[in-house]
Amino acid sequence: MEKHAPLTEAIFYILLAVRTPNHGYGIIQDIEAITSHRLVLGPGTLYGAIQSLVKKGWIEIYSEDTSSRKKKEYIITEAGRNAFQEEKARLEELLRNAELMKEEDNE
Repeated sequence: MEKHAPLTEAIFYILLAVRTPNHGYGIIQDIEAITSHRLVLGPGTLYGAIQSLVKKGWIEIYSEDTSSRKKKEYIITEAGRNAFQEEKARLEELLRNAELMKEEDNE
């Protein structure tokens, strides 16, 4: 598996939000809900990230309503799933190591 740089929080949550087909505003809403409104992405941040993810091949256009510019739905690709799983494993390792240090501090 190809190693990627750690994902930004925004990219991590965008990939999480497109496990099923989702449009831009839906992605913003899902991220706000998942994070209890802690992370609020602006449209500029979101669409810049979407362009980058499409270019990397991590997400793709699932469907597009040509009569409305906001009706483009995106979905994660296999490459995106792999990058997400790699980042999830990295974060889990961080948490495990932090717990180990906590246990050592308590001894």
